[in-house]
Amino acid sequence: MRFVVYGAGAIGGVVGALLYEHGADVLLIARGAHAAAIQESGLTFESTDGRRALPIPVALSPPALGGDDVVLLAMKSQDTAGALLALRPLAPPSTPIVCAQNGVENERAALRLFPNVYSVCVMCPAAHLEPGVVQAFSAPIPGLLDIGRYPSGTDAVATEIAAAFRAATFDSVVRSDVLRWKYRKLLTNLANAVEAVCQPPGRSAIIDLAREEGVSCLQAAGIDFASAEEDRARRGDLLNRHVLGGQAKGGSSSWQSLERGAGSIESDYLNGEIVLLGRQHGIPTPVNALLQELAAGLAARRSRPGLMSTSAFFERLAARQPA
Repeated sequence: MRFVVYGAGAIGGVVGALLYEHGADVLLIARGAHAAAIQESGLTFESTDGRRALPIPVALSPPALGGDDVVLLAMKSQDTAGALLALRPLAPPSTPIVCAQNGVENERAALRLFPNVYSVCVMCPAAHLEPGVVQAFSAPIPGLLDIGRYPSGTDAVATEIAAAFRAATFDSVVRSDVLRWKYRKLLTNLANAVEAVCQPPGRSAIIDLAREEGVSCLQAAGIDFASAEEDRARRGDLLNRHVLGGQAKGGSSSWQSLERGAGSIESDYLNGEIVLLGRQHGIPTPVNALLQELAAGLAARRSRPGLMSTSAFFERLAARQPA
């Protein structure tokens, strides 16, 4: 089994690095300055075990794939459609497509083109802020990677992939109901845009409101999701964040996109998923709609994250809501 890690940023880079270090066959697919840095000097991987350059093969686009290849999608959701179209003529139809991504739209997009789609609920404190470098902040377990078939069920491939994750020091459970856990993660990820948009004081109030809207929309849509108690029990004391190079982990993946000046952000597939459900089921979602709009604007302008005060956010929120 070869892991073709399509999107070698924070999550893809860390998962690819640890798979490679523990003997798996890995190919990274990256782009731009990040790909150039990996081609020149290897993937620089930093963890509590130190900083090292790993000579992992990297490509700018997917090559022709074979029957032993597993594609691990790890790009942001806004880049998934293009990646799948690039894969389609190069991958056998039976190729396992594994979505190790935030949000719940990637699997649906993959299933349109490939029959064997797997969903991974990712909990992994990681960072990618400079070309060629990824960081894993949790040790000794770098992350939780629970996997199941999409839309439900398990099989031998899911079991084999989970075993490979565990061999690479991740904690991985095979779940027939993995979507329940991804919807819980979606609720958690609604905070990403808050962190990307707002300064720290008072952010928790906005996060609470965004998640209340999220719960209302999921319930109205009849979508099952793991409870907060289940989520806390799953995480337990498995994720232990450490300081690397004198610095603690920065912000969320959305915050990191703005910090890198990536030009795009995945809020349309996180907060925007709740907005979509709200519009479909008649549930107001003003907080998530404003977060989605503001985050997208910051990304388009390549602005730094966290520039708006929470008081300014609530003023904007009040101005757009009917009296």
